[in-house]
Amino acid sequence: MTTRTPTLFLSHGAPTLPIDPSLPSGGFTTLAQHLPRPKSVLMLSAHWNTLKPVVSTAERPETIHDFYGFPRALYEIQYPAPGAPETAQRAAALLRAQGVSVDEEGHGLDHGAWVPMLLMFPDADVPVAQLSIQPHADAAHHFALGRALRELRDEGVMVIGSGQITHNLRAADFSARPEDADPRVAEFTDWFEARLAARDIDALLDYRNQAPHAVLMHPTDEHLLPVFAALGAADDDYTLGVQSLGTYQRALAMTNYVFGSAVQ
Repeated sequence: MTTRTPTLFLSHGAPTLPIDPSLPSGGFTTLAQHLPRPKSVLMLSAHWNTLKPVVSTAERPETIHDFYGFPRALYEIQYPAPGAPETAQRAAALLRAQGVSVDEEGHGLDHGAWVPMLLMFPDADVPVAQLSIQPHADAAHHFALGRALRELRDEGVMVIGSGQITHNLRAADFSARPEDADPRVAEFTDWFEARLAARDIDALLDYRNQAPHAVLMHPTDEHLLPVFAALGAADDDYTLGVQSLGTYQRALAMTNYVFGSAVQ
């Protein structure tokens, strides 16, 4: 029987996730221990935004420290995982077969990619490529990207969307405790999880109109768009796994989703 990789959506949190003991970095390690080891990863991060889809064919992607004002230790972290140019080119071919115009370049790993990869695969021995997101486009566009990439899962590639299930930095309070979470965060995430469990794709794609507090949770939705790519790449009858790691800074829910397959 063919082993088909699951697809994932990860809430990658603040860049300090690997070095701040108050943040739930251990949850990502635990998650990886319950997943099959992929041949490679195709990562769609909220932090690589382009007008049209671009794949990174870098053989040795650099570790991009795309943030400012954090502790020096964070800037000293390097994640020297090999690139996955063949995976990137295969993804580009699948997208082009669906009429999607795709560019290729040697992009490095932004923190939306290397932070969760560092925690899940700390030996940096899983090749990783990136596919950019298009923040001017909608959820349906990213769902279609994921749908075009489904075949990768039969080839040992794990498609991972990395963003944040709730992301409103203006509403964040960086001194808040997890128990100080805005109750509207749970109302949004409960709705989203219920729709995921019901496989209600139409409602999910229309989340900005249907989900409670959607615009408050995502004033702009680049941190949620990767979930739709992961969802598109999943099976129609996926099994949903939910890893809730709490809410931090009052407004940032750390919830990860696994879209599993009945095919083993």
